[in-house]
Amino acid sequence: MTRYGTIREVVHQRATSGGVRKRQARRGRTRRPPYVPRRARPRWLRAALLLGSVAAVVGTVWVGAWWWGGRRPSAGPPRAVAVSWPPGLSATEAGELLADLGLVGSPGAMAILLRATGAVACMEPGPHLLPARSSPRLLGDCLCRRPARPVVKVAIPEGFDRFAVAERLEQAGVASRGAFAEASAAAVPLGSPDGGVGPAAKADTAEGYLFPATYQFPIDAAPADVVRRMVAEFERRWQKLAAAHREELEALRASMGWGRHEVVVLAPMVEKEAADTKEQPLVASVFLNRLRDPSFPRKVLQSDPTAMYACRAMPELVPACAGFSGRATQALNRDSRNPYSTYEHEGLPPGPIANPGTAALEAVLVPARSRFFYFVADGEGRHVFSVDLAEHEDAVRRLRERGGR
Repeated sequence: MTRYGTIREVVHQRATSGGVRKRQARRGRTRRPPYVPRRARPRWLRAALLLGSVAAVVGTVWVGAWWWGGRRPSAGPPRAVAVSWPPGLSATEAGELLADLGLVGSPGAMAILLRATGAVACMEPGPHLLPARSSPRLLGDCLCRRPARPVVKVAIPEGFDRFAVAERLEQAGVASRGAFAEASAAAVPLGSPDGGVGPAAKADTAEGYLFPATYQFPIDAAPADVVRRMVAEFERRWQKLAAAHREELEALRASMGWGRHEVVVLAPMVEKEAADTKEQPLVASVFLNRLRDPSFPRKVLQSDPTAMYACRAMPELVPACAGFSGRATQALNRDSRNPYSTYEHEGLPPGPIANPGTAALEAVLVPARSRFFYFVADGEGRHVFSVDLAEHEDAVRRLRERGGR
């Protein structure tokens, strides 16, 4: 025995305490504590964490797209860009097209914005006038024609033809001149010509029915919508005139077989010839006297503005329009192939040559009572009116002598 016990006990104790453990460690058989699996997270918590991660990513993309979309590019085309937007473009294709037009610098970022704002699903195909150097977000609003896009005020003067209206609209950023000219060349439905009494009608084009007024249009408006808006304004004004001058309309119908369309054809001729609205009833009386009086040899109205309109509407069909500079010429007035020449062709021209205002329409409905068959501009914004040809030629000679014409 030892003080620690028997020799066998001591040997056993040492073997089991240190030596054996060391040998086991060297052999790789050290005992490890048993594995206790972690407690699984609830399914709802895992779904919430996944949803939160996705929301964070989407939010980051949204905020980035929204921030980038509000930035205005420092470069790009100086004027609005007219484009016929193809149908069915993807976000990537739309971004690339806008980059090709010079409206955005990063087609990829634009594609992200279009997806993030839902513009891919609402882009309207067809003609667009996209603003230059505008934010990508505004471009998306224009492509979808959302109500949020800016509104501009556009004043259309009396006597503008549809081509001049198109130029004014393009300058304001409302619609391209080509797209509006095409839209206004189509037939337009009209209301009753007699103040709501008769049946509805239709005009071959919108010329004459685009009422001159001050409008508020959104930028990049659909040209057909602009045409409808202006024609609706004409309808509103005409109904008031027709109601106020029902007897005069009946007299025109009874004496000449005229209705609203003939009034609309003659009114812009009156407006083009008479810059002073006070003279418009007198000018209207000259044209009507020529058409009504059996003693007038030929029912020709001899109006320069009608002949010039052919060079706006159909220059390729009238040889005399070659080199047209905006002024009437003898060749243009006397070209029998010009259907709008009221020197060569009797009666009214084939259609309106411009869009008349209320004063010109009323001048045709209520012309002055006169015996005049001629007038000539005095060079100062007014006219000299004459009863017969000799008096007219004398007035022309006197005006030329003083340099009036």
